[in-house]
Amino acid sequence: MAKHRSKRYKKAAALVSAGKSYSLTDAISTLKEFPAPKFTPTVTLSFHLGVDPRKSDQMVRGSVSLPHGTGKNVRVAVFASGAAAEAAIAAGAEHVGFEDLIKKVQEGFTDFDSAIATPDAMTEVRKIARVLGPRGLMPNPKTGTVTDDVAKAVKEVKAGRIDFKLDKNGNVAGSIGKSSFSPAELAENARAFVDGVVRAKPASAKGNYIQSVTLAGTMLPGLPLEAATYTKVTA
Repeated sequence: MAKHRSKRYKKAAALVSAGKSYSLTDAISTLKEFPAPKFTPTVTLSFHLGVDPRKSDQMVRGSVSLPHGTGKNVRVAVFASGAAAEAAIAAGAEHVGFEDLIKKVQEGFTDFDSAIATPDAMTEVRKIARVLGPRGLMPNPKTGTVTDDVAKAVKEVKAGRIDFKLDKNGNVAGSIGKSSFSPAELAENARAFVDGVVRAKPASAKGNYIQSVTLAGTMLPGLPLEAATYTKVTA
């Protein structure tokens, strides 16, 4: 059954050239020409990678700091106690605690966008992995969210650091800002994200690592990017 599309979406789709791969600059320009919905769309960059998501040694995950942020007010929870908890509060974390915060999460509280923990807190934090994991909120050393320097981590997350992880279909995606960002800001954020995904390439990955990249706004058509956008980085 054909998926119902709004008139606005169809007008936007009519601006997309069938079969064309866009340069990053052209893709951003085209996205900004789309008739926008009643909210400011989030702009996302999606990768399809040439790795096997069933193999643990080909897992792709990491984090990258976007030079212009994501345009989103990131709410941070920090699992820590003592001086680390005080540092997290001073850095601007919205929710800071240890056993009390873990208990609150066990009762269903997940009203935050990123979670950070000190290494010595992880034994207890793992007890709520089933709550945090499916939401992409589980702290992990590979993304810098398990650290003794929680103040630095909080500031980086709030400044625009995004975490990414390979899904079961071999895809990685992340926000690179809002459609209200300038073209230069979106382009610089996009290049930073591409660099981050390239750096996360597993040593066991063979052949063509980045197979395709698509730029899209929320509730707007996707725009495939030409290979030069990312092969220059991998060369």
